[in-house]
Amino acid sequence: MQVVNVKASCSYTRKADACGRLGPCRAVKSAFSSARPRGSWSITRAATATRVVEAPPKTSIPSGGDPWEDDKWTKYKWTIYRGVAYDLTPYLDRHPGGRWLLNLAIGRDATALFESYHLRPEVAVAHLKRLPVLEGFPVEAVPQAPRPNDSDLYNAIRQRVRKEVFKGSEVKGAHRSGSEGAALAVLSYAAAAYALYTYDANPLTGGLLGLAGAWIGLTIQHCGNHGAMSTNPIVNNLLGLTNDLAGGSSLMWRYHHQVSHHVHCNDDAFDEDVFSAFPFLRFDDRLPRYWYHPYQHIYMWILFPFLQLVFQVGDWKALLDNRTVGATMYGASEFERQTVVAGKLAHYTLLYGLPAALHGPSAMLAGAAGYLFTQSIVLATTFAVSHNISETKSLDAGPTRDNLDQPVAERDWGVQQVLTSANWGGDVGNFFTGGLNLQIEHHLFPAISFLHYPAISKIVADECHKRGINYAHYTTLPEILSSFVRFMADAGSAPQKPVRRDGEMVMLSKL
Repeated sequence: MQVVNVKASCSYTRKADACGRLGPCRAVKSAFSSARPRGSWSITRAATATRVVEAPPKTSIPSGGDPWEDDKWTKYKWTIYRGVAYDLTPYLDRHPGGRWLLNLAIGRDATALFESYHLRPEVAVAHLKRLPVLEGFPVEAVPQAPRPNDSDLYNAIRQRVRKEVFKGSEVKGAHRSGSEGAALAVLSYAAAAYALYTYDANPLTGGLLGLAGAWIGLTIQHCGNHGAMSTNPIVNNLLGLTNDLAGGSSLMWRYHHQVSHHVHCNDDAFDEDVFSAFPFLRFDDRLPRYWYHPYQHIYMWILFPFLQLVFQVGDWKALLDNRTVGATMYGASEFERQTVVAGKLAHYTLLYGLPAALHGPSAMLAGAAGYLFTQSIVLATTFAVSHNISETKSLDAGPTRDNLDQPVAERDWGVQQVLTSANWGGDVGNFFTGGLNLQIEHHLFPAISFLHYPAISKIVADECHKRGINYAHYTTLPEILSSFVRFMADAGSAPQKPVRRDGEMVMLSKL
């Protein structure tokens, strides 16, 4: 298989935001095209289980054109896997994981999504080879995604997980099952909390309901939208839509979380989580520093309770713009867009409308405030600690910084996921956070049910130890939370560091 290294130069900017609704801005695409001329690739071979031997069927299309705007290409549901453009149209309704997951691949290089979602990549590639290849497609115009299957660490871990954890049973979907009891527990608590909230809306019952909303966000919606709660895509979709009832948006989450964050963890240009809170919070010393950032470890606690309200604004804006901060929603169907509106209306009715009708506006506002602040604080603290400590986003030279300073195409994706993520706790934390406390394992295997992460963590830790790769694990949540606070103080005071990645358009997250 091919490993492509990009060599060019570019300037760093955070202000470029003149992109069109349905595609990347012309300035970015033009600059990227000029930075990646034909014939400038350095290509090597690597023997892995996913090597394509047979030539897939081909569709003859005139060469050239803009893949996002030219009619020759926009009529196809195209994606790119390892330098080859495919038409996904024949497979959209036959994908075992459901159409919503496959839609994420449309209009982009989906190599990282494809390879990190399949425990048996050789089987997945066999399906891919049956799809039509788009001859003459301007592959060089599309930013290249990471290639997990080129990672020795990732391949070794995956083989051991198949052999030692699932013992071959992943062929029957064992890796996507086992969470039924957890889902029942979460939904039962949420139903009981909402019954209390409608019986007497006040800050206490609102706070209890906020815990339910956070638990839904951390567990069943998270795993459902990853396709990891069930072998049935309809079940996964329904559980994923609980995000909308809790106040989020499953559609926006899939693009923000899976296309941006998971593929490019802690990348200052591609990972939306790094820069979406800027300029209020500075999660990375490659971002500009303002006079108030040295105090962010103090005032962030005033901002965290309003996270839910920020979600509301961001979701509506993303629906209108057809993109989250870090990913354009090229493949989103009209039905998926309708779920955003329906979900918001349902959430507003459940949280505000019905309690106001039953108990009056004052009681409703008090209860809703309890919900919003509780859910926001729980989500903010449990999300932030996983990727924002000294081990995962080093302010000094070292393996983590060196990895992120490389061009995306040259990084070891498996090593990046380990170095930029951190774990805390064990089985109890795993149950209450849907596996997000074992963030390293989740980033390596997002499509595996979180109940398998404790067993997988032993394998990951062992393989990292063999290779001298740092595996960050904290005993408790308060311990890693303390490390997070220290990091925020240091990141807020640190001088801005230059970006040292030749061959990268820093704002290619626009694509």
